[in-house]
Amino acid sequence: MTSIIDQNRCATKGAHLKGVTAPMFALFQSARKSMLRVSRVITLPIFALGLAACDDLSLGSIGNSGPSVKKGEPVAVALLVPRGGGSASDDLLAQSLENAARLAIRDLEGVDINLRVYGTAGNAGTAATQAKQAVSDGAQIILGPLYAEAANAVGVAVAGSNVNVLAFSNNPTIAGGNVFVLGPTFDNTANRLVSYAKSQGKDRIVVVSAQDVAGQLGRNAIQNAISRSGATLAASVDYPLSQEGVVAAIPRIKAAVDNGGANAVFMTSNTASALPLITQLLPEAGVRPATTQYIGLTRWDIPAQTLALPGVQGGWFALPDPARANAFRAKYEGAYGKAPHPIAGLSFDGIAAVGALVSGSRSNPLGAGALTQGAGFQGATGIFRLRSDGTNERGLAVASIRENKVVILDQAPRGFSGGGS
Repeated sequence: MTSIIDQNRCATKGAHLKGVTAPMFALFQSARKSMLRVSRVITLPIFALGLAACDDLSLGSIGNSGPSVKKGEPVAVALLVPRGGGSASDDLLAQSLENAARLAIRDLEGVDINLRVYGTAGNAGTAATQAKQAVSDGAQIILGPLYAEAANAVGVAVAGSNVNVLAFSNNPTIAGGNVFVLGPTFDNTANRLVSYAKSQGKDRIVVVSAQDVAGQLGRNAIQNAISRSGATLAASVDYPLSQEGVVAAIPRIKAAVDNGGANAVFMTSNTASALPLITQLLPEAGVRPATTQYIGLTRWDIPAQTLALPGVQGGWFALPDPARANAFRAKYEGAYGKAPHPIAGLSFDGIAAVGALVSGSRSNPLGAGALTQGAGFQGATGIFRLRSDGTNERGLAVASIRENKVVILDQAPRGFSGGGS
């Protein structure tokens, strides 16, 4: 699953899920030619599924006990999707989420899911109203909504109804109470990559981050991962959101690497923003990937043209289990004749978790205790489990780019060791 841009309406009203445009990509490819010109502001997309600043409305201690589920009876699942707001891209995404959920239902054995779909119009108020209606209609668990502000509103709206919410956001600030986030988080990726880096002897790390919300959260995730793993934070360097700011940060990064004896640089930026420019300028400044490992918090293989950039060759990044992801994509295309939206797998995961729990022996399979079982679940793109703080952990592979191709360095785990937390 890619790092996905959220249209988090609390800070980015009107933003839309978009890929990298050619002009944006060209901006960084031709950066050296324009260094002496007046700097242009880099338009940075909000990180994956909603890391824009919102009021933290999480509800503290985790979870509802969940409604009772009688063996053999249908389980009522409400799916909240961003349909009906007049956005064609939202409507396409909504359909892909619904398709993936129905695809997961087909895979279940011995579990009858009664899926009802509700359109939120991508709006927090509408989402809360629809969630209340879903509970009134008998919903025993809610999947979605997508946007962080809407997920917050839904969690609050149904908090007193003993119904848990598996939101498609990855914003950790809304997790907690009766809200679990299914989207991939910075913390998860940072933990995986720092752990791998330490195992490879790359344990003195300089963190490079943008001066925006996503950059700050990414920086914090990496620093926390460094602390947990026993690696060393050599330094942290941030930069303002302009081409001039990125260029000016390069000497500071070089100095941080030299002064801190660093053997790795961990960058929060993505391929749609400053990453191409940073990875172009660092080697020119003497921070060479042959001796200083480049590591990325986001997917470096998307879009595909990124793979041809000289600066990313040999860099490390994390991605979902390729075999599972490819199998899901093939299954979806076989059923619907088109590729799934990059985040469609999240609704598949939600149904897979519900199905696995209901088929077990628990009397309250949709309660917080069941949802946070340590063994986790098999999802569209690999294993995942929900944590007691409302966030999630996903099994990720570590990849590199060699000769313009993705190479897997360390396979995604097929199971979790130890209990969840």
